[in-house]
Amino acid sequence: MASTETGPTTAPAVPARRGLVIGVSVLAGFMLTILWSAPFVDRVIGDGVTSAIIGHETDAPIAGIMSGVLFAFASGLGGTFTACNIAALGAVAPLLSQKQSVKGRILQALPPLAWLVAGMAAVSAGYGATAALFGTSMPQYSTATVTSGLSPRLIQSMVVFGVIGLVLCYLGLATIGLVKDPMEKISRRHPHARSVLMGLLIGAFLIGRPFGLYRHLFRDVANSHNPLYGAMAFVVQSLGNIVILSLLFLLLAVVAGGRVQRWLAAKPGRAALVTASALLVAGVFTFLYWDVRLLARTGVIWYPIIPWYSQ
Repeated sequence: MASTETGPTTAPAVPARRGLVIGVSVLAGFMLTILWSAPFVDRVIGDGVTSAIIGHETDAPIAGIMSGVLFAFASGLGGTFTACNIAALGAVAPLLSQKQSVKGRILQALPPLAWLVAGMAAVSAGYGATAALFGTSMPQYSTATVTSGLSPRLIQSMVVFGVIGLVLCYLGLATIGLVKDPMEKISRRHPHARSVLMGLLIGAFLIGRPFGLYRHLFRDVANSHNPLYGAMAFVVQSLGNIVILSLLFLLLAVVAGGRVQRWLAAKPGRAALVTASALLVAGVFTFLYWDVRLLARTGVIWYPIIPWYSQ
């Protein structure tokens, strides 16, 4: 997507070798599902970061609203490096400014980031309030299993992340002109609409996440029956989830914003290629990991998994 002083207003040039772009991106997303270790990411990184911040074990009861908000931020921070978060950074990277001054590059980078946060916060707040009001009867609260071997919360994850993965794939294909871009007309009137959409998708991660830290916070919010607390806790968790990548984005804007933009502009379609690749890798990974690979746990299908990266 191209950028101007006010933001992206035109569709990106179509890159050559679109088939190669798709093939490499699909292969990268597939390989990531084989190598990805949920126990390592959730328990080693997630639990380790969270327990270091809150000062005790992550499975201890959450004692009050302030403790819940701290836990929300810490657990969000612990879950930073997911494929979808990195895709969001890749999707907004072409918006880096060519301005020469540091201040100018920062000011150019802040609006897309702010709109991404706004979209993310809207979904997180809405789901947090919903969890507080109805959470005890929602699938994420359940620990039951079904005959397929998948619990209700895992079925919810399959649906939510399956949709998110397909949306990311579609947006990636649209970026390189293979399908109609649903954001093209909207972006002409609202330059930061794409950033808002990425924010909405990041906010929706909370709806699908079934494991440890996120379920612990969800159950605390559901038991509180306090929609204000639920909205605040879920927004803070989402903010924690993107704070490191946001800082990296701003650092990239300061250190290499001009060079990145000149490199992207040097060849027609290069910006579209970067954006499409990020979206396709994340979309393929999300769909295969949360739908196909999870389905393999039931024994219905087979999926390649490295033994020491089980689950």
